[in-house]
Amino acid sequence: MKLLEYEAKSVFKDFGIPVPKSVLIRAPEEVAPHLAALGDTVVLKAQVDVGGRGKAGGILKADDADAVRAARDLFSREIKGLPVREILVEERLPITHEYYLSIAIDRSTKGPVILFADAGGVDIESAAQEDAGAVRKVTLPPLLTEVPAFLMRELLGDAPKDLAPVINRLYRVFREKDAMLAEINPLVTTEKGVYAADAKLIVDDNALARQGIAVNRDLTDREQEAEKHGFAYVELDGSIGVIGNGAGLTMSTLDLIEFYQGRAANFLDVGGGADQDRVQHAVRLVAGMPDVKVIVVNLLGGITRCDEVAKGIIAAGVAPTVIVRMAGTNEEEGRRLLAEHGYRMLESMDAAVKAAVEAAA
Repeated sequence: MKLLEYEAKSVFKDFGIPVPKSVLIRAPEEVAPHLAALGDTVVLKAQVDVGGRGKAGGILKADDADAVRAARDLFSREIKGLPVREILVEERLPITHEYYLSIAIDRSTKGPVILFADAGGVDIESAAQEDAGAVRKVTLPPLLTEVPAFLMRELLGDAPKDLAPVINRLYRVFREKDAMLAEINPLVTTEKGVYAADAKLIVDDNALARQGIAVNRDLTDREQEAEKHGFAYVELDGSIGVIGNGAGLTMSTLDLIEFYQGRAANFLDVGGGADQDRVQHAVRLVAGMPDVKVIVVNLLGGITRCDEVAKGIIAAGVAPTVIVRMAGTNEEEGRRLLAEHGYRMLESMDAAVKAAVEAAA
């Protein structure tokens, strides 16, 4: 789950990473009492979960006399389709240099990778594409609790040594907050010291409970509903709904849809031992996706009983066509129930998927 900038900066501050003085406001007039503490010039930052916020008009500079008007202007905007409901108002730092720093998971080494560049800011991506050497990186064994001195020298190059403590503190944030990404762009130097002028923190969804986060804000309403029922669920952009039991079988169903030049609308694994109620919830969840024209249900009945699956499909009573392939425990009873209610059940996964692609087309 992505934290908003003010939330990430609060975490960074707790770990000893310097951040600018700031206040969070939810109405334009709230900024006025804080201007004396923030200085003559402030930066107003829309707290919206999008990239490229600055280029999209989500960051404004204003002097103290104009700050309320600027806040009112920013609250009236939409940034890449998202309304502005909160603004972080910060002191404007006297920046002498901007750097880029991030820590993420390197899937090839299965460990943390630290990226550092001598030039940070909004154009870091294009700078890295134009010059592969612009970004230095080191990978760390996951058991290390801080960056060894020889790797720190490799990262920093000619950059000030004052940045080293911030890198180690960000690495501590990354480890202790179960992060998938911890980023400071830009990490700035000023006459007063080093500051995280911006902050990004993405927490592993699987660790939210351990981090005391009750609700995953990144999930859609449908994804939250799937999570409530314990489904493994991913939304895609096609028109063929997919329900399976077991990750391998469900993924194979998606592969076959692609093979027959169809497009899956989702991945939904109901898991083992799914009963009537669980199947009913799964079918209704997938049928509620606006682009779904047909649903293919592909289940193997081991501890899952085919008659329970059939009852769940029938009880769901959804509008999209449901094409079923089931095999295993109580298969004949499941087949009889589906036939009585006019549902189409085919002998093989290949036939069921092919029929679903044809129906969607």
